Parts: sequence; structure tokens; C-alpha cells
Amino acid sequence: MTEKNRNLLIRILTAVIALPLVLWLLYMGGYYTAVLLGFAAAACTYEYLDITLKARSQATWFAVAVAAVVPFLPVVRPWETTAIFCGLTGVVLLWGWTWHLLNGPLPEAPVRTAHVLMGFMYGTGGLVSLAAIRNLPDGGWWTVVALVVTWGNDTSAYFAGRFLGKHKLYPEVSPNKTWEGFFGGMAGSIGMLLILRAFFFPSLNVGDCVVLGVLGGVLGPAGDLCESMLKRAYGVKDSGNILPGHGGMLDRIDALIFNAPMVLLYVQFVRPLMG
Repeated sequence: MTEKNRNLLIRILTAVIALPLVLWLLYMGGYYTAVLLGFAAAACTYEYLDITLKARSQATWFAVAVAAVVPFLPVVRPWETTAIFCGLTGVVLLWGWTWHLLNGPLPEAPVRTAHVLMGFMYGTGGLVSLAAIRNLPDGGWWTVVALVVTWGNDTSAYFAGRFLGKHKLYPEVSPNKTWEGFFGGMAGSIGMLLILRAFFFPSLNVGDCVVLGVLGGVLGPAGDLCESMLKRAYGVKDSGNILPGHGGMLDRIDALIFNAPMVLLYVQFVRPLMG
């Protein structure tokens, strides 16, 4: 078996094993979903800090540990999630400053502390939003909406770019992305949401499908490009190897991290205004 075929087989086996488990945990909600998202948040935080800082310290491990707790907040204290999350962010910041003040290296302390905070926020912001979505009325379906917006865009962008792509979107960061893929992905997000509305979630109206599809068509690729920018800046191919054949956690959910807060804010604040 060639190396290419072996890698393809590993990718398929990983997806076959992992995807049903992920969907089941999201379907179950509550602590089941919190465990899944807590693991993902810790993994994303660790990967960011591993890329940017390399050296492990108590400051980085503390940020990873707190990240694992954050997605439990919408389940345990739903009415205080925002306040507690802000407080935990402050604690991570203070811990980072104090650790580097006492342990150095002092010339690098501000940058290292900034990375600890950014790693924590990058790893948790999108996933605590997804946890909050799952905890809403009809939260299961709105979680599906966040996934469909993201996966519909990614899949449609791939095929549109493959067969129609001619004009590069941002070659300095992602040479394979094209404007044709960008607009094809946006159309795919809208189309998949319309299918979801027609057959499974009638509470989703046409306006929701269009607005969320357009926003997801912008934010999803932005999340992907930002993660690619991070990897290029530090000269790494994958964010990690936690998923055999698929790279790291950030490689898999970089677009969802950007889309989940958008869906949460839309459902909570924008949709009520639209009637």
C-alpha cells in the first residue's frame, strides 16, 4: 500500500469512528455536549500555544485546564455564563502575567502572556458559543444550523473551487482558495439551510437561511484563512496530530469557531428584532 493510500485509509477510518460519536454527543446535549466541547476547547487552546510558544509551562497548562471547563458553563450556570467567562478570562490573564513575571524570560514576558490569553480566547470563544446554542430552546436544531452553515460552505467551496476556480482569493495565505470557491461556498450554505428548513426545521424561515448563509459564507472562510495565517507565520503544516490523518483540532473546526458566535448572536438578538 502506498503512503498516499495509507493516509487516505487513516482519514476515512478516523472520520467513520469520530463523526458518529461527535454527532451523538451533540444530540444528547447537557453534560454530554459539554464534555465534547470541553475536550475540543482544551485541544484548540493547547494547539495554539504549542504553535506559538513551543515551551510548556504552568501558565500554558493552566489556560488549557480552564479552557476545558468553559463549555460546561451554559449547562451548570446558564444565567451567569457571560460573567463567569469574563472572570475566567481575567484569571487566565493574571496568571499569565504573574507566572512570567516570576519565571521570565522577562524580555519575552508580555508577548508570551498575550499568547496565553489569545490561545485561551481562541480555543474557547467559539465553543462556549456552541455550548450556549445547544442549551437554547430548539438548541439541537440551532446547533445543526451552525454545523450546516459551516460544512455546507466548506464542501460547496471545495467543489466550486475545484471545477470553476480561476481567480485566487488570498494566495499569500491559502494558495488553493479562489473567489469562485468563496461564492460557491456561500451559495452552498444558503442552499443547505433551505433544505434543512424544508425537511427538518420549519421554524427556520427563508430570511434566516439567507442571512445566516451569507454571514457563514464570509466568517467560515475568514476562520479558515486566519488559522492558515497562524500556521504560515510559525512554519507549521498542521495545528496538531490529535486526529490521525486530519491534523489538529483547529484544522477541523477553524471555520466553526468563527460561525458559532455569529449563530448565537443572530438567534439571541437579531432574529427577535426581525419578528
